[in-house]
Parts: sequence; C-alpha cells; structure tokens
Amino acid sequence: MYPVLRLVWQLYKHRKSPALPVTGLHVSQHYCLPWDIDLWMELNNGRTLTLYDLGRIPLAGRVGLIKVLRRKRWGLTIAGASVRYRRRIRMFERIEMRSRLVCWDEKFLYLEQSMWTPDGQCANHILYRAAVTGKGGIVPPATVEAELGHDAAQPPHPDWVRAWIEADATRPWPPMQDPAQE
Repeated sequence: MYPVLRLVWQLYKHRKSPALPVTGLHVSQHYCLPWDIDLWMELNNGRTLTLYDLGRIPLAGRVGLIKVLRRKRWGLTIAGASVRYRRRIRMFERIEMRSRLVCWDEKFLYLEQSMWTPDGQCANHILYRAAVTGKGGIVPPATVEAELGHDAAQPPHPDWVRAWIEADATRPWPPMQDPAQE
C-alpha cells in the first residue's frame, strides 16, 4: 500500500520549511516500519523506491514546483532510474533522506536521492530521470524553470550523470524481443 499518511505527514512537517533554490538540498528523517521490510527483515528494494517519494515530493514543494504544477495543470512522471544498494536498513532503523535536482536538459530533469544510516553510512542512492508533462506531452525544463521564476544557467551535467544518460540510450526498446521476430 502506498504510504499516503507518511507523505501527508512529510508535507505537513515541511510546509513552513524555508524555500529552496531549484537545486537546493532537502533533508528529511524517516523510519523503516514493519510493512516496509522483506523476508530478510530489511527494507524491501521496491519499497525503497516508494519511500523516496517522501523526500522528492516535499522537495518539489519547497522549490515551488507543486504550485506551478497545480496552476498549469501539469503532471510529473519518472522516466528512468538507476539505483545502488550498499547497506541494509533494518526494521525501526532511522534514516536520513537527502533529495536534490542535479541538472536538466532539453527534455528531462535529473534528480538524486540517498538514504543514510544513523552511523553516517550511505545505504542506497538513486538517480532519476523525470519529466513534467502537460496536455501536449513533455514540458521542456526551460519552460518549467521560467514558470518557477528561475533564470540561472543550467548546471553542468556531472560526468556520472552524463555517462548514465549515454549508457541508457544504448539499451534496446522494446526490451527482450522474441529472437524469432528479429
């Protein structure tokens, strides 16, 4: 089940947090609850992706994106992700989540998020490709930035982000074609 109450709590908790610049860092605190775990008594990998919403959506609020999405009747979608899992998160363990927009191009926004254990270890890290969508399809990030009142230059793409974009572009689509159809 989607953690609606936890999301509402995060939005409420951060409703008066200071506004952030477009590439600002949003930090939030969370717990791994019993319904978040898998058979090995640790945070389930799929649930990790869902819990990242608890940081990404309040980030969108703090940079002003949610207001723009509502006003323009736009949506927000995830168009790709790459995750690294490095440390286990156990039931009832407290985690710190860090969320920020890294960069953008003509079509997509690139966000990163990470979860940190109480001893300062990074448990996992994700890079997202996201898009703002409207009736006509994808809304160019430059248009979104203008609606946010942001007029600074695009930050450069870090090498690791650029490498992921290039590698992902080589993946076949649709995937796993039937060899008899090739």
